[in-house]
Amino acid sequence: MEFLQQNWYWAALAAASGAWLLFDLARSQGDKSQLSPVEATLLINREDAQLVDVRDQGEFAGGHIPNARHIPLAELERRSGELEKFKDRPIILCCAAGNRSAAALATLKKAGFEKLFNLRGGVAEWEKAGQPLSRKRK
Repeated sequence: MEFLQQNWYWAALAAASGAWLLFDLARSQGDKSQLSPVEATLLINREDAQLVDVRDQGEFAGGHIPNARHIPLAELERRSGELEKFKDRPIILCCAAGNRSAAALATLKKAGFEKLFNLRGGVAEWEKAGQPLSRKRK
């Protein structure tokens, strides 16, 4: 007990960080559209999910997930018809960190797509998980 009294700030920091982790865990459990890189890989392999990268051309050319279809976010609404043939399959959207792909998910949902997923953490998280990137031009 004396240790906690002398180091109360460390105990408070540990409690706050634990609370933050629990909050983040609870928040992510409610949103089933968010996929980790491992979950995305399983969905691609098991259900033939289509991956759509919504980053700009320079980012895409710098490295993208293999077999990803490239449709920049600014062009998504206009080019959503290109994805019609995948409407019965899951579609995983990705960007650099997960923010633009969340906006893309909302755009495609308005266009009538239902099986939509967002790669949590984007290509950065994909690469951090040790998954491959391709630099081939499509």
